Amino acid sequence: MITISLCMIVKNEEDTIARCLDSVKDLVDEIIIVDTGSTDNTKEIVSQYTEQILDFQWIDNFAAARNFAFKNAKMDFTFWLDADDVLMEDDRQKFLKLKEELDTTIDSVTMHYNLNLDKNGKVITSLRRNRLVKRENNFQWHGPVHEYLEVWGNILHSEVAVTHCSIHHDSDRNLLLYENRLKNGEQFSPRDIFYYANELLEHDRLEDAIKYYKQFLATNNGWVEDYITACGRLADCYYAIGDYENELHFILKSFKYDSPRADFCCRLGYRFLHNNHTDQALFWYKLATQLEKPIDNLGIINHACWTWLPHLQLCVCYSQLGNNTLAYEHNEIARRYQPDNPSILHNKQYLENLLQ
Repeated sequence: MITISLCMIVKNEEDTIARCLDSVKDLVDEIIIVDTGSTDNTKEIVSQYTEQILDFQWIDNFAAARNFAFKNAKMDFTFWLDADDVLMEDDRQKFLKLKEELDTTIDSVTMHYNLNLDKNGKVITSLRRNRLVKRENNFQWHGPVHEYLEVWGNILHSEVAVTHCSIHHDSDRNLLLYENRLKNGEQFSPRDIFYYANELLEHDRLEDAIKYYKQFLATNNGWVEDYITACGRLADCYYAIGDYENELHFILKSFKYDSPRADFCCRLGYRFLHNNHTDQALFWYKLATQLEKPIDNLGIINHACWTWLPHLQLCVCYSQLGNNTLAYEHNEIARRYQPDNPSILHNKQYLENLLQ
């Protein structure tokens, strides 16, 4: 069985760090915590789990801090988490099984990263990240902000999931880091441009976000999943300012980079349904139900669009077209995924009354 080092960078994480470490302390063989300047009780809490607490002078560079943490790992594989991440019990069991069975020829293991959960604990959005990597390969982190781990070789896509459970975060931190880099005359990489645009959108600076998303698309030198995401976020920006022609333009532009994704089919379905073009809406929602959810895609997945949402919208479409039987059938499919959804339950009662 392989051995695993958990490497984390932290600062003022007293509200979440114990929850994180409790979920993994018995799954790993050493815990290395790199503190970048905590002024709360983070270190005291962490000391209950490990003696390996290292200080790192913060230099506005997340990759540098993570590489320092990885450099101190001694086990076969290195695993990383943020302080507001946890492994749920089901994923703890999957992780243990992975640890017991992992072939040492594997260079990196990807895991799901559950970004948002609904009130029933079902995943709303997720992506994949390289989480467990072979130490001897000396994989490096890159990027001062929104850093990424560059890996290669034999990659295993596991079914283990890490769940993000944020309580609070410094919402201005990353934006300020990017803007300071711009002021210092730094030339942004395509990836920097994309993530800077994301920060601008998060801060409702829509015109600036549009500018940088377009600049990113014009580089023709980025990751395809980021291009697709940028198209979706440009569509969101233009929808927010009421420019529906450009919204449609960037929805369709996403098809340039890959075959249609269910979330973009749902976007088109909504656009046609909103304009009372029910037949066209029907086509796109139906297509969304026929696509297979990608297994090894590292991009963000909106699970509703790959499961229940297009069926709920097909219920609306068929109801408008007077086919209540098909409307009911699709509403029932949606109800399998969302048994407590008020809209689905309302449709069920309404359609049952009509069909009876």
